[in-house]
Amino acid sequence: MAGTLFIVTAPSGAGKTTLVRGLLQRDARVQLSISYATRAPRAGEEDGREYHFVDVPTFRALRERGEFLEWAEVHGNYYATSRVWLKEQIAAGRDTLLEIDWQGAQQVRKSFPEAVGVFIMPPSMQELESRLRGRGTDSDDVISRRLLAAGGEMRHVAEFDYVIINNEINTALDDLVAVVRAARLRFLNQRQRHPENFDFLEQD
Repeated sequence: MAGTLFIVTAPSGAGKTTLVRGLLQRDARVQLSISYATRAPRAGEEDGREYHFVDVPTFRALRERGEFLEWAEVHGNYYATSRVWLKEQIAAGRDTLLEIDWQGAQQVRKSFPEAVGVFIMPPSMQELESRLRGRGTDSDDVISRRLLAAGGEMRHVAEFDYVIINNEINTALDDLVAVVRAARLRFLNQRQRHPENFDFLEQD
């Protein structure tokens, strides 16, 4: 019985992290994909829970062996998604969620064409700017760059299976939960989970 891989993508400030956290609380059968990272663990983080923490030589060795589905350098640190770990989880029947950008989503789909893509959109660019400013953590210059990047990211929305417009967080969370439930009800998933109900298809 195979699990389902969910890819969730959104521009910064659209509420992706909050929605994913809410989904994990509402649906215990969904687990978050654990990425590799070369940065030091932050206070409260544990190896194997938030990230698989490795040093740079180990990371490069794993990358050279083809371990990673996708990888990126962010602020001088390397991050990556494990191809081997994901395949093991899906093969074991575990529904797994991956938070990545649209470029990473394209790479992942090459290895997992059955993955379910979900794009989280803000209700408007004006609301997105308001949310980014409301965080109180970014300068005007950083916010401008994030808004510019968001416009480019949203041009790839048609590459995803489902689109959730996060106008109100509880409604958007209900929508995300509904996507997961709908994916489990697809024919192939149901046949794998309940083969006895489909024995008649093998009969002449």
